[in-house]
Amino acid sequence: MSPDEIDAFLARTQVNAEGLVPAVAQQWDTREVLMVAWTSLETLRETLSTGRAVYFSRSRGERWLKGETSGHVQSVREARLDCDGDTVLLLVDQVGGACHTGDRSCFDAFGGPVTVPA
Repeated sequence: MSPDEIDAFLARTQVNAEGLVPAVAQQWDTREVLMVAWTSLETLRETLSTGRAVYFSRSRGERWLKGETSGHVQSVREARLDCDGDTVLLLVDQVGGACHTGDRSCFDAFGGPVTVPA
């Protein structure tokens, strides 16, 4: 993305009272939902500028470059905003596990999916 495109994307992004917006990370080719995290306008700008997923850790109160310590990086292929601009969708190429437990997806816990009758 060009600097102008990044500025336009950030201008449409609606943050909460803490200055954060939720970000859903989804595998770009399979569409598997990997994780949900928080990002700030600053870390989102870094994500869009570098192509590496950068979030904001609420528990640590600091920037969090995905994979910096684990090596389980997320290369961002595409970024989208929902219709209200208050949720970011990152289509990523995940290397290793996306979850802090080491699992491929944070949504694999508790035995995987539960089928809901129609």
